Amino acid sequence: MQGLSFKRHRFPPEVIRYTVWLYFRFTLSLRDIEELLAQRGIEVSYETIRMWTIKFGPLIASNLRSRKGQSSGRWHLDEMMMISGRRMYLWRAVDDEGEVLDVLVQKRRNAHAAYKLLRRLPKNQGIQPQSVTTDKLGSYRVAMTKLGISARHRTGGSLGNNRAENSHLPIRRRERKQQKFKSQGSAQRFLSTY
Repeated sequence: MQGLSFKRHRFPPEVIRYTVWLYFRFTLSLRDIEELLAQRGIEVSYETIRMWTIKFGPLIASNLRSRKGQSSGRWHLDEMMMISGRRMYLWRAVDDEGEVLDVLVQKRRNAHAAYKLLRRLPKNQGIQPQSVTTDKLGSYRVAMTKLGISARHRTGGSLGNNRAENSHLPIRRRERKQQKFKSQGSAQRFLSTY
């Protein structure tokens, strides 16, 4: 667990934590949060809030992830298209309880991108999958064969992949609120923390 250091910050740690929580928990813009804090008598600019979310958001998220228990070994994978000036794909991994395990933003929808996601998952989760449910995209099959877990692969049809399909709804709401993500890096940074 990483220690958070609030040294050289003018505001108390509780205000910073609360602000970061508001941004990532609700579909609020930076200016909305600025107004909410102003109603409570806290004068802070939206640029300061943006810097806090960039600096403290990933640290708080990693601390929360380290506290939660192990995920189950039944994973659901899916990808969705995002357009923000150019086409990008958001690859998601969700466990059977609907908990998002990992998110990866890539420019392509090919076997290399699927391999990158599948290679990251066991490292981040600390366990090997019992089963991996996907849609019928051929990239998954190629990546799983490369990793040697093709025996655990199950494709859609009657199995359904609703866990992964429904996990993108909050992301779409946030994307609309932000009027699309501006770049691949900013999308990856936000979604990894979110």
